[in-house]
Amino acid sequence: MSKELQQTIEVLAKEKGIEPDVIITAIEDAVLTASRKYYKTDEDFRTKFNVDTGQVELFTVRNIVNEVTDPLTEISLEEAQKLYGDEAELDMAIEFPKATDVLGRIAAQTAKQVIFQKVREAEREHVYAEFGDREGEVINGTVKRFESGDIIIEMGRVEALLPRKEQSRAENYTVGDRVRAVIKGVNRGGTKGPQIILSRTDPALLIKLFEQEVPEIYDGTVQIRGAVREAGDRAKIAVLSQERDIDPVGACVGMKGTRVQSIIRELRGEKIDIIEWANDVNTLITNALSPARIQSLSVVDEAERVVEVIVEDKQLSLAIGKKGQNVR
Repeated sequence: MSKELQQTIEVLAKEKGIEPDVIITAIEDAVLTASRKYYKTDEDFRTKFNVDTGQVELFTVRNIVNEVTDPLTEISLEEAQKLYGDEAELDMAIEFPKATDVLGRIAAQTAKQVIFQKVREAEREHVYAEFGDREGEVINGTVKRFESGDIIIEMGRVEALLPRKEQSRAENYTVGDRVRAVIKGVNRGGTKGPQIILSRTDPALLIKLFEQEVPEIYDGTVQIRGAVREAGDRAKIAVLSQERDIDPVGACVGMKGTRVQSIIRELRGEKIDIIEWANDVNTLITNALSPARIQSLSVVDEAERVVEVIVEDKQLSLAIGKKGQNVR
């Protein structure tokens, strides 16, 4: 019994990614709950997991008093000294062993429910502790199953959710496919505990991919000052170099386009425009609308970020972009 229980604790702890002590406490609480349900008395029960025997021991606690008013929770000094000699003193608490093998089937079911609940709570806390502050990180996972259009992604022993609205329209998945996504957030509540929310459409994924692919971005020589996406179709990033002799756009594109092509493949063909950032609004917008040639440009509402741009008729489609992407 002892070895079997200890092995079960070790296996469960490893499987759930929690400390064995958490499971031991859950077992102690479970036996305590079951004991109260079985004995149905006002006794002060305590439980203790015996590491040597691998069994949970049950005790009823009584306080030493001069005059007993409640036999279930008190013992007289005279009776206590008969048991423990002069070591027994007033106001001390004495533990008396109580049988656990008589708890029965119903109590055992109660214990099982409590253990499951406690382990589940500990597992949830562990997940939140591990992922709660990792928003914006890129993770790798595997498609495990589909739920009403959402995708459940397996990341080792943890599952994450890729909601339908966070999926790129250019992508289709089957069970077993590898997925790289950005952690958009972790919802702590819910009946199923903390839920890790992933995204394939968030601009943060694009930024992280460039950080991983372009050393100059990773070390801060080139900065991404802005990024927007229409996932599955087109994206734009604005980059700025901290060193005059480094071309920020060229660094992102890479030799023969190798760097940006790697990211395009990861995003399933999503086109990526890389423009040079400028603090001057006119210059920045001119760069953003390139290769369209602008005749005039004026800021209509700075707070609302509204700008009026005038181009020749033949440059119009080029300026507004596919389905008005540049205008938006």
